[in-house]
Amino acid sequence: MPTTEAQEIDIQTDIGDFLYPENHTYDAGTGLSEKTIDYISDVKGEDDWIRDFRKKALKVFNDKPLPTHWASGDLKAIDFDQIRYYLSGGQKPSKSWDDVPDDVKKTFERLGIPESERKFLAGVEAQFDSEAAYSNIKEIVSKQGVIFVGSTEGLMKHPEIFRKFFGKVIPTADNKFSALNSAVFSGGSFIYVPPGVKVTHPLQAYFRINAQNFGQFERTLIIADEGAEVTYMEGCTAPKFDTATLHSAVVELVALKGAKIQYITVQNWSSNVFNLVTKRAVAHEEAEVKWIDCNIGSRLTMKYPGVVLKGRKARGEVLSIALANNGQHQDTGAKMIHAADETSSNIISKSISVGEGRATYRGLVSMPKHLKGCKNNTECDALLINTNSRTDTYPAITTRGQKNSVQHEASVSKVSAEQIFYMQQRGLSEGEAMSLSVNGFINDLAKHFPMEYSVELKRLIDLEMEGSVG
Repeated sequence: MPTTEAQEIDIQTDIGDFLYPENHTYDAGTGLSEKTIDYISDVKGEDDWIRDFRKKALKVFNDKPLPTHWASGDLKAIDFDQIRYYLSGGQKPSKSWDDVPDDVKKTFERLGIPESERKFLAGVEAQFDSEAAYSNIKEIVSKQGVIFVGSTEGLMKHPEIFRKFFGKVIPTADNKFSALNSAVFSGGSFIYVPPGVKVTHPLQAYFRINAQNFGQFERTLIIADEGAEVTYMEGCTAPKFDTATLHSAVVELVALKGAKIQYITVQNWSSNVFNLVTKRAVAHEEAEVKWIDCNIGSRLTMKYPGVVLKGRKARGEVLSIALANNGQHQDTGAKMIHAADETSSNIISKSISVGEGRATYRGLVSMPKHLKGCKNNTECDALLINTNSRTDTYPAITTRGQKNSVQHEASVSKVSAEQIFYMQQRGLSEGEAMSLSVNGFINDLAKHFPMEYSVELKRLIDLEMEGSVG
C-alpha cells in the first residue's frame, strides 16, 4: 500500500468546538418531504434520474421502521422533523485556497487543513455543512488520470463511471439510514484511479458540521481500477450544541482485479452527534480492501465497515478503535461476506469504555458451504476504565463446508487501581498513568495507522483520559 511520511496533524478533542455565524444562501428548512427533495435537486441542477432516485429513496425511508435490534432507545431521540437537510452558501468548490470564503477558510485553517495538504497529501476536499468549499488535487496525480472531486461534480462530469457503480455496493433499501442518505445526499468524494496507477500519497477529505439542528449526508464513491492503489483519509468535527446533530453518510468502495484501497477514518465528533454510517466495499479477484477506523466522540455511533469478497483470493481487513466516554455509546464492528474461493478476512477491534461509556462490538462473518479455502480471523478486545463502564460483544460467524476456517478471540480487561498506583509511585500523574495504560492496550493496532494519525490518536486518548479515574 502507499506509504506516508511521518508528519503530524494538529487536531485535539476540543479544537473542533467553535463555530462561525451561519451565512447560507440556500436552506431547505426543517423536515423531510418531496418538497425538500425538489429544493435540493433544483439548487444542484440535477438530472431527472437523480431526482427520481431521491424520491424513491424517500419512500423507502418512510416505510422502514427504526432498527429495533440495535440501540433503538437512543435512536428514538432523533426528531427527523427538526433536522435541516440542506444548507449551502451557494459556493462552487474552490480550486485555490485563496478563493475559499473567509469564514470557511478560517474554520479549516484553524483545523490545520492547508498545512496538512502542503506536508503530505496528494489532494484535499473540505466540506462545510452540505457542500464542498475546497477541492484540489496535485497536478502530478491529476496527470496520471486520477479523478478526485466532490460527488456532485462526479455525477455531473463523469456520469459514465459514477452511475455504473453508484448505489450498487449499498442499495438504497439496505437500511433506514442508507435510504435517508440516498434521499438527501450532498457532498462527499468521488475518486477514480485508472488501471495500474499507484497514488503514492493519501487523498484526504475533511467534513465539518457548523450549523445547529443540521444533518450531514455526504456520499462517497471510490473506484480503484485493475492493479490500482489508493489511500483515502477522512476527518470529522462539529461544535458542541445543546440539540441533536445527525451525520448519516454512505461510503461505497470498488476494488477491481488486483487493486488495493485503504480507507482511514479518525472521527472526533462532539457529544451531541448521532453518527449513523453505512460503509461497504466490493473486492474483486486478488483485490485488497482495508478499513482503518478510529471512533472518538459522538453521542451514538453505529458503524460496521464491510467487505464483500467477490473474487478469488480477495482480501478484506477492518482494524478499529473505539473510545466511549460518559454519555456515549460506540456501537461499532465489521462485516465480512465471503463470496469466492480462497478469500481471507481479518477483523481486529479494540474498545475502551470510560466512566459510564458503553462500547459494543457487532460483527458478521459469512462463509457459504460451496466455497473452499476461505479464512477469517476475528479479535475483539475491550478495556474497562471504571466500575460503571460497559462493553458488549455480538459476533455472528457462520461457516459451512469442510474446507474453510475461522478463529475468534475476545477478551475483557480492566485497568486496576494497583496498576495506576504503581505508575504514580514512579512519578507519573494519575492521568498520565491512565493514558499510558490505554495507549499500551491499543499499541499493537495503532501501529497500523499512518504515522501522522497514530500520533494524533495518542493525543486524543491523552485528552480523553484526563480526570477519567475516580
